[in-house]
Amino acid sequence: MIELEVVILSAVTAERKTTWPRYCSPVYVALSSSIIYIYVHYSTSHSPLCIFQLSINAFDYNCHVDLIKLLKQEGELFRLRKARQKMSELFPLTEEIWLDWLKDEIRLTEEEPNREKVYELFERAVNDYICPDIWLEYAQYSIGGMGSPGGIDRVRAIFERAVTAVGLHMTKGQTVWEAYREFENAILSTVQVCVSITSRDLLDMEATYAEYEEWSEHGVPETVIHQYKKALQQMEKCKSFEESLMVAEPPKLAEYQGYIDFELKEGDPARIQITFERTLAENCLVPDMWAKYTTYLDRQLKIKDLVLSTHERAVRNCPWTMGLWKSYLLALERHGADHQTVSDVFEKALNAGFIQATDYVEIWQAYLDYLRRRVDFKSSKELEELRGAFSRSLDYMKQDVEERFGESGDPSCIIMQIWARIEALHCKNMQKARELWDNIMTKGNAKFANMWLEYYNLERSYGDPIHCRKALHRAVQCTSDYPEHVCEVLLTFERVEGSLEDWDVAVQKTETRLNRINEQRAKAAEKEANLARQEEERAEQRRKAKSEKKTQKKFQKGTRTGEKRKAEQDDYQDEWNEDSGKMHCLTETGLFGRNAPPGYKPAAATPQRQKDDNPELRNDNTSVFISNLAYTLEEPESKLRTLFETCGPITQIRPVFSNKGTFKGYCYVQFESPVSVPEALKLDRREVEGRPMFVSPCVDKNKNPDFKVFKYNTSMEKHKIFISGLPFSCTKEQLEELCKSHGTIKEVRLVTYRSGKPKGLAYVEFADETQASQAVLRMDGMDVEGNKISVAISNPPRRNMMDKPGTSRPMSDMMPRQVYGSRGRGRTGLSLLPRSLHRQSAPVSKVENGTAAEQVTASSAANAAGEPKPLSNSDFARMLLNKNASYWLLWWLERHIRLMSAFWFGLRQRL
Repeated sequence: MIELEVVILSAVTAERKTTWPRYCSPVYVALSSSIIYIYVHYSTSHSPLCIFQLSINAFDYNCHVDLIKLLKQEGELFRLRKARQKMSELFPLTEEIWLDWLKDEIRLTEEEPNREKVYELFERAVNDYICPDIWLEYAQYSIGGMGSPGGIDRVRAIFERAVTAVGLHMTKGQTVWEAYREFENAILSTVQVCVSITSRDLLDMEATYAEYEEWSEHGVPETVIHQYKKALQQMEKCKSFEESLMVAEPPKLAEYQGYIDFELKEGDPARIQITFERTLAENCLVPDMWAKYTTYLDRQLKIKDLVLSTHERAVRNCPWTMGLWKSYLLALERHGADHQTVSDVFEKALNAGFIQATDYVEIWQAYLDYLRRRVDFKSSKELEELRGAFSRSLDYMKQDVEERFGESGDPSCIIMQIWARIEALHCKNMQKARELWDNIMTKGNAKFANMWLEYYNLERSYGDPIHCRKALHRAVQCTSDYPEHVCEVLLTFERVEGSLEDWDVAVQKTETRLNRINEQRAKAAEKEANLARQEEERAEQRRKAKSEKKTQKKFQKGTRTGEKRKAEQDDYQDEWNEDSGKMHCLTETGLFGRNAPPGYKPAAATPQRQKDDNPELRNDNTSVFISNLAYTLEEPESKLRTLFETCGPITQIRPVFSNKGTFKGYCYVQFESPVSVPEALKLDRREVEGRPMFVSPCVDKNKNPDFKVFKYNTSMEKHKIFISGLPFSCTKEQLEELCKSHGTIKEVRLVTYRSGKPKGLAYVEFADETQASQAVLRMDGMDVEGNKISVAISNPPRRNMMDKPGTSRPMSDMMPRQVYGSRGRGRTGLSLLPRSLHRQSAPVSKVENGTAAEQVTASSAANAAGEPKPLSNSDFARMLLNKNASYWLLWWLERHIRLMSAFWFGLRQRL
């Protein structure tokens, strides 16, 4: 079995090495599909597949974890040890993995006594993270070796290191202190040692102090009482932070950040250190937190072992962060590390896999600065090493960085500029500096004036006037962004150091160059003006074509008699429908008197319409407007009442229906108290029969034209992420479960169409910006039910400025529109009113507390005075009841006879 696995793995490895490219992806696994199939199906477990995947990508963290779990289930202890060893070389292990590994090794040493290897393993474990459980396990294991020479002193030293490292841990440090006291009590050591332990262990406060009082024979010293009171005060200050950490959900980054800021203000180095360590134990993949911790250690504590070990842990946890590697190199140099160590760290940084080309430029700059600082320019050895490093950096940028990113990362050639300055300043080698600047200019920098001025300043400082003049003359010929500035510098140089002949040459060259530049600019401006003129001409042609097309369409409509007749018939039909609605009121209160005739039944929609048209029952302050409901919603009043009764007592619900009696999809809900309105607005976007319901305040736009209903933010929100590519079956609960491991979630909103169907988009709001950034880093590209999602910080695109209030619009849109009927302007100018009844229109004058006869008299007087008044159905009814009733009745009959004749004529034309 083992031999076959070796053969298959060898075959796969050989094929991969010979056929796969350097930067292979999982797609290329298909090249060895047959061998993998035989290998996986022949094997009795899945661990060989993990081994094969790690042979492709040794930095697959999850694959390492899976392999360790599988080997542990299989009981392969020696292969398990090898797998853990390999993972620990690449990554810092978590507390759980370390504890499992240590417990397994302890069981193995019971059969093979070799405690020193376990001690070494414990030392590696406590260096990865400051974990109280690992320290406690370390101390307890060391107790088992007390019988060996110096065993008690070793146990006590481990306990001292443990209480120093984690003794101030507010939640778990107490267990280490208790174990230390129990150890001293068990060996019956001096009372002074026990007193020392008890006096320092003030985290359990009352219990520890009571035990100390009982223990001490001569009373509690003043120094201990002072420490006890000080610890009580410190505990009160930290209590709120500890409570917030207990109730918060992982990773608790915001809570830890506040705790760290508090400790930094307090200024206790031990407490600051343990707070940082607690934070990083749960947020080991947050580069900013490592950077903050290492900066504090570099500037405040400055303890070599602590600083360098923390820097090493930082780059092991976040190897993709260039800033951590750069700080590590500076810390090594600051604390006098040997040259080989610094070089090894730099080589690891190059293989860390940075995410952008500029990161490689910066790390090379940091290393080159280190090499330059260690060079004794009187000796050739370090200088040659520095020159070799500069040359290697340029090759690395060209071969590795440009191939990977498609860009150099150093377009301004900063590294070459630094090299040229070093050659000119320290080595007095201007020939090499000029060669480097020639290379810089050939890389596309010759058109920039600032690059030529840098070269000129270098020649001015370390060269000679001849080369300064040459550099300026070349700059005048090549510069295209600011040629005037370069010409001015050349003329100034010749004024100071040049002869008359040099001055004449400079003037001629600058004039020629500037004239050529002005001609090019004039041609460019003319070309731009021509393009703008052509665009205006095309726009004018489009306007003319549109106008001609509209005129032609009007002419065609005028020649179509049948269509004109049909349009007249439709307009008359609209008027007929309108008048029929008015005749309803006339029938109730007009021709048949105050009461309806026997047997008359009003239409079904009449009570609802009367209720809607009753303004005194309405109160916008206690109402909300409901929209986006389905037109097919049955019994909307009862369903909405059930939904909104939880918000407060309801006065009335007013669904809006069309003339045909169908529901229009919106309604008004009026409560008894304004307090219910905010509760009702919380139901916005609630689904009603699979469709999101829009709930907004009920505001009269005529009275409040500037009122704007709340809309979602359209600017960047750094604490909110935008997710796209979600499966349509994804629910709000599933998305919240997916995101809660990355921070505290305040709100999850799935984006849907007006019909309620999902768009596959969502917004998730976190407690702060850091959590949102971490969620983007970890979730982008994640696979959700077969869909690869995209995650980014919420930054909706800006809307068109023409759609925003206050922006300018074309004058045609600002012109007042003429008011026509429901179907627009009529196609005929015929009036069905008899000429003898034509009156000029005028506003209605209000008449209060007057009789009908007085109102008619006032209306007649107003008409006689030339002030017209529109007539309503009530006016027609009153006219029919007075002495001119017969005349008005004849007019009304004539009008409707004409309407009916037009209707039948249009119907006949259709048939």
